[in-house]
Amino acid sequence: MSGDGETRSEATDDDGTPTGGPPGGGRRAYGEGGRPQLHHRVPDLGALELLLAVARHGSLGAAAREVGITQPAASSRVRSMERQLGVALLDRSPRGSRLTDAGALVTDWARRIVEAAEAFDAGAEALRGRRDSRLRVAASMTIAEYLLPGWLIALRAERPGTAVSLQAGNSAVVAERLLGNEADIGFVEGLAVPEGLDGVVVAHDRLAVVAAPSHPWARRRGPLAPAELASTPLVLRERGSGTRQVLDAALSAHGGLAQPLLELASTTAVKAAAVSGAGPAVLSELAIAEELASHRLVALPVQGVLLRRDLRAVWPTGHRPTGPARDLLSLTRARPAG
Repeated sequence: MSGDGETRSEATDDDGTPTGGPPGGGRRAYGEGGRPQLHHRVPDLGALELLLAVARHGSLGAAAREVGITQPAASSRVRSMERQLGVALLDRSPRGSRLTDAGALVTDWARRIVEAAEAFDAGAEALRGRRDSRLRVAASMTIAEYLLPGWLIALRAERPGTAVSLQAGNSAVVAERLLGNEADIGFVEGLAVPEGLDGVVVAHDRLAVVAAPSHPWARRRGPLAPAELASTPLVLRERGSGTRQVLDAALSAHGGLAQPLLELASTTAVKAAAVSGAGPAVLSELAIAEELASHRLVALPVQGVLLRRDLRAVWPTGHRPTGPARDLLSLTRARPAG
């Protein structure tokens, strides 16, 4: 009813079913346990903000202008809210719109809800700000040394206020850090996405067999046979690295890798050992461009072995990157390498 006790007809759907919420009756959506779902019984924030604007201005037209909608749209929104609640909220007249007694009470409740929503939004913004203030990246060695610097420079141009920390390690270590919540996004070089992670290919890479110009292999006329490569002690990255995984898989059908000549924990160390003449090595093409150009290393063709790999961005399963991590992922896919 209206504020002066006048009886109002109950709003109905086209089939005659009442549309208002309690106490006006009508349909309800029920959640688990049989309890009516709250969002079907409470007006949305936009409608409540409109009601508060009407209370401030005493005019539906002025309230509509404040919230940025047309007066007919405002009238429709108020009528919808009245049907939902089952009470009249406004007395309308040529002199303006006045809150009914029920409307004044609902307006008081609406004010509390809107203030709580504003506090909620401010808190969420603070959380986003804290998330966006830092980015923890874990990356396998080749990506950390040869691809990430360019990606991070591009990210800094877009997010100058984000502090970035980079943890470099082999692909197994990257997975451990992500699963231990010690990194927000990771990059790995192995054959597949590590268990417990989701990922996407961001670049491609090839491995090359290299040796110093003084090594006998550097004077060969023909390519190496897979069995010869497998049986020769090499300077290699450690187990768990993406480079080692690809090489192990490629030579498994040819007797597997011989005992390494040296087993080192970084691409830089493997490269230095090869340049010094310690022995042949297997390295990413990304890492040896300068050494090949200056003839400090010689690339050796291998027949019948595919030494190509995918480079992936990875994150814990079901937790796709957000904030700065999402932006970094977008940059890597916009700037593919290999």
